[in-house]
Amino acid sequence: LREMTGAGMMDCKKALANTDGDMDKAVEYLRENGMAKAAKKAGRIAAEGIVKTVVEGTKAAIVEVNSETDFVAKNADFNAYVEDVAAQALTTKAADIDAFLAESWNKDSSKTVADALAGQIAVIGENLKIRRFAQLEEANGFIASYIHMGGKIGVLVDVETDVVNPAIEEMARNVAMQAAALKPMYTNRDEVDADYIAKETEIITAAAKNEKPDANDKIIEGMVKGRINKELKEICLLDQVYVKAEDGKQSVSAYVASVAKENNANIKIKGFVRFETGEGIEKK
Repeated sequence: LREMTGAGMMDCKKALANTDGDMDKAVEYLRENGMAKAAKKAGRIAAEGIVKTVVEGTKAAIVEVNSETDFVAKNADFNAYVEDVAAQALTTKAADIDAFLAESWNKDSSKTVADALAGQIAVIGENLKIRRFAQLEEANGFIASYIHMGGKIGVLVDVETDVVNPAIEEMARNVAMQAAALKPMYTNRDEVDADYIAKETEIITAAAKNEKPDANDKIIEGMVKGRINKELKEICLLDQVYVKAEDGKQSVSAYVASVAKENNANIKIKGFVRFETGEGIEKK
C-alpha cells in the first residue's frame, strides 16, 4: 500500500484498519483523505504562508501555516483554512505541534487536525505545514493583536491593566507594531538568560581589552557595561527606543508609562509572541 500510494506507514495502517484490510478500498480511503498526495509532496519546502491571530475575550492564539508559494498564501480558501487552524489553536490543550496535529479537528470530529491538513494539501496541490502555534490569556486586562503585511508577521501582546479604553488599546497596538518592526527577543531584561549575559560579557570584555590593551580594569568594565546595555536596548521590547517617539529617545517602557499616567491606569506589558512567516526555514 505504501509503494502504491506513497503514503506514510501510519496512514496506511489507518487506511487498512478502516477498510477491513481491503487493498483497493484502502487506496480509495487514502486518496479521499488526501493522504496519498500529501505524502508525495511532504519533501517539498514550504517556506511561504501566513500568520493569523484570533482573540476571544481574555484568550488569544497565533498560528503560522506554511505553503510552498506566495501565490497560495494569498488564496482565499487557504486563508479561510488558516483561520480555522487559528480557531483550533485557541481551544487546544496540546503542548506541542505533534499533539496538536493528533487531536480531533473541531470542524469535523471524524478527522484529526493532520487529516484535515492532508485534505487541504490534496485540494490546493502544494505541500502545506502547520508549523507552530501559541496561546496567551490575560484575565486582568486584554490581549492586543497586530498583523503586518497581510500575514507576513503576526504579534500578540499581553497587557495587564485596570483600565481599558480606546487610548490604552491604541497604545497596546502601537507596542505590537513595535514588536513586529524591531524584532525583539525578550519583553524585558528580567527574561534574558543569565548564561547569555555571562557569555556576552566574556566576549565583549575580550574585545574591549584587544581594543584598549593599556586600559585599566575600571575603564574596561565601563566599556563592557555600556555595550551590554546597548545590546539589551536592542533585544528587549520595553528597552527599545519607541519608533514613534517624537524626540527619537523615548523608550517603549516610558511610552507605556506616559499613557498609563494620562489615563490614570496601572499598565504592565507582561509578554508578547511574534511569528514571522518562514523565519529560520532554509529556502531553495
